[in-house]
Amino acid sequence: MRQSGILMPVSALPGAYGIGSFSKEAYKFVDWLQKSGQSLWQILPLGPTSYGDSPYQSFSTFAGNPYFIDLETLAREGLLEDDICRQADFGNNPNQIDYGMLYQNRFHILKVAYEHAKEQQIMNSSDYVDFLNEQNEWLSDYALYMSVKDYFHGAGWNLWEENIRLRRPDAISHYQDLLTDEIHFYQFLQYEFYKQWNMLKEYANQKGIQIIGDIPIYVAYDSADVWAHPELFQLDESGQPTSVAGCPPDGFSATGQLWGNPLYDWKKLKKDNYGWWVQRMSHSLKLYDVVRIDHFRGFDEYYAIPYGDETAENGEWEKGPGMELFRALHKEIKELRVIAEDLGFLTESVLEMLKESGFPGMKVLQFAFDGSEDSSYLPYKYDSNCVVYTGTHDNETTKGWLENLQGHDLKFVREYINCYEQPVNDCVWALIRMALSSVAELAIIPIQDY
Repeated sequence: MRQSGILMPVSALPGAYGIGSFSKEAYKFVDWLQKSGQSLWQILPLGPTSYGDSPYQSFSTFAGNPYFIDLETLAREGLLEDDICRQADFGNNPNQIDYGMLYQNRFHILKVAYEHAKEQQIMNSSDYVDFLNEQNEWLSDYALYMSVKDYFHGAGWNLWEENIRLRRPDAISHYQDLLTDEIHFYQFLQYEFYKQWNMLKEYANQKGIQIIGDIPIYVAYDSADVWAHPELFQLDESGQPTSVAGCPPDGFSATGQLWGNPLYDWKKLKKDNYGWWVQRMSHSLKLYDVVRIDHFRGFDEYYAIPYGDETAENGEWEKGPGMELFRALHKEIKELRVIAEDLGFLTESVLEMLKESGFPGMKVLQFAFDGSEDSSYLPYKYDSNCVVYTGTHDNETTKGWLENLQGHDLKFVREYINCYEQPVNDCVWALIRMALSSVAELAIIPIQDY
């Protein structure tokens, strides 16, 4: 069944408190999707953002971003007074997220809600206890990690005192006792996040809207994931990475891309039949209806850059787990609904892996109109098992892209979409129509293009 939808980050929803959240505006957006005939809402990763505020560098691949907890919902539940929300300073520009102000002020408000929750004995409720038990596999490590991180003034775990950095049992017990209240605070935040998100997702599903989530292939080095499971990553005995992730030099970057994420130790993961990845995907498919996996080609081969290098020039390609990982996932997960982010240069082995997996790949119209006039992103080359976009979150708006095109590429796109002399806005609509009328089973348009 062919479906269409909108790419819209939760953070970009309207709202009165500095950032989009699971608020009434989110429910109105779902209503608008339904009324406009859409059936998909694609979002960006929901994890708590770390330094740089990117959703692709998170303190946890399992936890949710506390910024998305709706303050008005907390007020209706009797956990906040209205005036504390209205008086908080979240920045001067209502059209721009000020992450610095959020960091300074949001947690203060959430701690007030936590204190009220303690007074109301919410943490003794069966719902709360059930949540802790259901999520214990990751939540206890995450809450301790965030609490110890605060104790060391925000320092990355590799800079903590040695005993807790290396997770020695006596140190774990010591900090669990020392930081008991802080640990409970971070657990409470996840309880509220998941409660609110599950309500919003259920509302969307009832309206016929499915959620497409997004997970990065890698996790951040400064994360509960790496601190709690160092054996799953390419680290030395002291916890430092031996190699890190990135991309080699190409036409866009002479020195390549140095992402800096630790690489997986696929041999260790294989010994457990990829149990951590099964846990991650199972968790994601409870959060979302469909999961987009970023950098899909990294499962076939990954680019390993020596730790400490300042550029990506000296990296080497290493063999990944390939289809073996996805067979393990298929065995453990009934409905493995995945979109493969297969953009960029693809080798024959990547194409074979994509075909065998059965996952739909991505087609981006902004990549279609190059000098070769033979791009695989041109719509007449699609088969139905793909997802077409005008652009992704990494692209500029389609209007901006068209305005910056010159020469042959501009002539080619205008001829191809029969938009010779028309204004740029008309050409944007022509490209949207092209995406929606293609044979692709799914078509996703970024909200900015509409």
